[in-house]
Amino acid sequence: MIYKPKTHTNATPNVMILSGAGLSAPSGLKTFRDNNGLWEEYDVMEVCSASGFTKNPQKVLDFYDLRRKELKNVKPNYAHETLAKIKAKYPKNCFMLTQNVDDLLERSLCKEVIHLHGFLPELRCLDCGEVFAIGYESQKDKICPKCQSSHLRHNIVMFEEQAPAYQTLYTLLNQTDLFVSIGTSGQVLPVGHYAQMCQKSILNIFERDSPLEAFFDKVYCENIISAIDKIAQDIEDFLQGRDFT
Repeated sequence: MIYKPKTHTNATPNVMILSGAGLSAPSGLKTFRDNNGLWEEYDVMEVCSASGFTKNPQKVLDFYDLRRKELKNVKPNYAHETLAKIKAKYPKNCFMLTQNVDDLLERSLCKEVIHLHGFLPELRCLDCGEVFAIGYESQKDKICPKCQSSHLRHNIVMFEEQAPAYQTLYTLLNQTDLFVSIGTSGQVLPVGHYAQMCQKSILNIFERDSPLEAFFDKVYCENIISAIDKIAQDIEDFLQGRDFT
C-alpha cells in the first residue's frame, strides 16, 4: 500500500516538477542512456567522476568544453516553454527542479530553476570557490574574476561527489502536494519514494517501467512533447482544486 500524507493546510497547494534528460532529449541533447549517448562514446567514470578528474583533469575539462559547444547549438523545446509558463503563472506554488545541467529552461524564461547537479554554463574556482558564468565558451585561458586564479573546474556535481542542492530538494518535498517527475528513469534519484511523500503524483517516462509506475497516481508513458499539454492541464486542475484523475 502506498502511503499518502495528509493534505497541507496552505490555501494554495504546491507542485514540484522534477525533470531529467527526457525533457531535453527532444531538443537534440544526447543522454547517457541513448543508443548513441555518452555512455557509448566515453568511459563515464573517466569524464564524470571525481576520481576520473583527479586522474586526468584535462580530459574532463575538454569533455565539458564539448558539452558547452553542443549546448550552444540546440534550442529549448515546447516542453521547456510550457513548463516556463506554468512557473510564471504559479511562481510561489511551483517548485522547478532539474537533474539537467543545460540552460534550456532558463532560455525559455523559466525563473528560479534549481539545478540539482550543477550548471554547464558556469565554472567554479578551486581556490576561492567563486562561481561565474562563461556561457558556451571553452574553459581554456579563463581566470577567476574574484581571485584571478586559473585553477578552475566545471560547476557540475560528478559521481563520487556530494550534491548540496539535495538538501533543498528534501526541504521542498516536505512542502509539496503534487509531485511531477518528467523524463527521469529514477536510477539517480528515488522518484518513486518522492511520489509516496506527496498527496498526488504524475510520472512521465518514455519506456514502460511497471515497478516505478506503481508508485504514481498517473502515468504518461510517451515522449514529453506529446505528454506536456496533458501534464500541464493536470497541474492546472490540481492547483485549482479540481480532480485530475
